[in-house]
Amino acid sequence: MDQVPPRPRRRLSKGMYILPSLFTTANMALGFYAILQVMHATASDYWHLDNAAKAIGFAVLFDGLDGRIARMTGTSSDFGKELDSLADVITFGVAPAMLAWTWGFNLMPPVLLTDWHIKLTQLGAIASFLFLIAGASRLARFNIAHNPQPSNPGRPGKKYFVGMPIPAGAGVIAAVVHFSAGDPLVSWYTALTWVAMVTTVGYLMVSTWRFYSFKDIDFRSRHPFRLIVLIAALFAGIFFFSRRVLFAIALLYMISGVFWRVQWIFRRRSGSPPPPYKEAQAS
Repeated sequence: MDQVPPRPRRRLSKGMYILPSLFTTANMALGFYAILQVMHATASDYWHLDNAAKAIGFAVLFDGLDGRIARMTGTSSDFGKELDSLADVITFGVAPAMLAWTWGFNLMPPVLLTDWHIKLTQLGAIASFLFLIAGASRLARFNIAHNPQPSNPGRPGKKYFVGMPIPAGAGVIAAVVHFSAGDPLVSWYTALTWVAMVTTVGYLMVSTWRFYSFKDIDFRSRHPFRLIVLIAALFAGIFFFSRRVLFAIALLYMISGVFWRVQWIFRRRSGSPPPPYKEAQAS
């Protein structure tokens, strides 16, 4: 019996390869818009900062779509990966660093001690720069790493990121600013808390702690009803209560990496071995 020859794969049009890059370009455009909004912000027109935070939030959405579309259509390319990394440095590195410094320090009303106010502004600039260099380092490590394994407890595969991804780090900054509607900080002790917050987010990006990647979510499954309902409820919550919902999502995602790390520390002290390689991939 003659075997039926396999059907040749349909060749993709050149326009399909441009599609992921269009989302990356939109990501970069939103980052540039966020930078412009930060530059226009003043103590009285602080709503520009809220616009910048919203732009970064939309950029996080576009950044997630360009990679997923490239994988679904089979149009991944080295050019697209490099363009995506450069866009991420602008949108999730430079823009949130400027937003964090302007919202938390630059527009803060001067305190009684002028020298202390200057030092606090300089300290905020250092923290914002650390966030920027941490995000850039996170991108560089992601680009050169092959099968990276998080250190707590070290499950291989694509289910987890090694360190907080830079879009999530930028999302934390944007969510906090959006939660306040862009109204700048007014006290030195809240500014010091913001220094600790920005520095912590930067550390989590360069750490080897594991963060959930959401890459195992399959929209092509046979029964996606629950997933569709969950996503619809999430978008409805963001539409009606964007400040509270986005703030909660950003903080919960950041805390999740700390939670897994603490759990791993207690497990190691108790002597429980980490899950084996084969079992981790099967789960």
